[in-house]
Amino acid sequence: MGSLRRYIVVRLLLAVPMVLILLTMVFFIMRIMPGDPVTALLGPKAPPSVVANMRHRLGLDEPLFIQYISYLGRLLHGDMGTSMLTERPVFQEIMERFPATLELTLYAMLFAVLVGIFMGTESARRQDSFGDVFGRMYTIIIYSIPVFWLGMLFQVIFGVNLHWLPISGRVSPMMDPHKITSLYTIDALLTGDWESFRDVVAHLVLPAITLGLVISSIFVRMVRGNMVLTLNMDFVRAARARGIRENAVVYRHALKNALVPILTIMGLQFALLLAGAVLTETTFSWPGIGSYLIMRIRYRDFAGIQGAIVFYALLVVTVSILIDVIDALVDPRVRY
Repeated sequence: MGSLRRYIVVRLLLAVPMVLILLTMVFFIMRIMPGDPVTALLGPKAPPSVVANMRHRLGLDEPLFIQYISYLGRLLHGDMGTSMLTERPVFQEIMERFPATLELTLYAMLFAVLVGIFMGTESARRQDSFGDVFGRMYTIIIYSIPVFWLGMLFQVIFGVNLHWLPISGRVSPMMDPHKITSLYTIDALLTGDWESFRDVVAHLVLPAITLGLVISSIFVRMVRGNMVLTLNMDFVRAARARGIRENAVVYRHALKNALVPILTIMGLQFALLLAGAVLTETTFSWPGIGSYLIMRIRYRDFAGIQGAIVFYALLVVTVSILIDVIDALVDPRVRY
């Protein structure tokens, strides 16, 4: 346990320069790219005096190095700055949108894990059969499809043509559940608002499946590879020789052992899924951090862009460390 604590401390210390390098790159790239955020906010016909006043108020007339040092100083005090677009604290805006991204990611991850484990296990169980070939083709085709194209395809089929599901937004107007956790499905259940719950789930189905399908292809491949190796091990042969039912052998004995090395990768995929929901949120007009980032990029909102990227980076680092800790607790063979 002492070595694990040392490992966590080292990872946290290493995360500091990583986030700093990322922040520095974003800070300078945003400022050397063509275009002016003040012009994007005020329009090209704004009077020069108004433009100059806005640049001074935002601190954009100061030397670049001074702007950088000033931003780092505010960040060390937990201040991500003020949005140029809304003049609200960036951290407050991000936290308002984070529950939407978290909810979408949780359900997408649940879908991906269920599909990945079932298809990967069945594919390994029926190695070289038609089902196995189908599973392998599934991983190649689904992983190669752009997530935004898949989302638009689902919108056309299930929303426009069949009218089964809504194609945008998180909830219908006037159907918002009473906020407790800001996770709408949980809030609707806690308050017993079944009408809102059905509406929220209907809005969640298409974006969650779209995002989950792409990740599920990775899980199918990983589970299948590990299950093929595990099913050929001696303890599996011994279980079969004792007359244990095949389903019990596969799902209770082999799968339990095959999943141990996959847990870490699943956790990292969850962290990347949080950051990778940008295109899905944009496609479905989902009010999460991804759509927030796209909007801020469109208006060259320096503070908003930097805040969202730093938040994503800290999120990935935190989740990856938590997964390493869980992996060490689950598998006693892991040492640091």
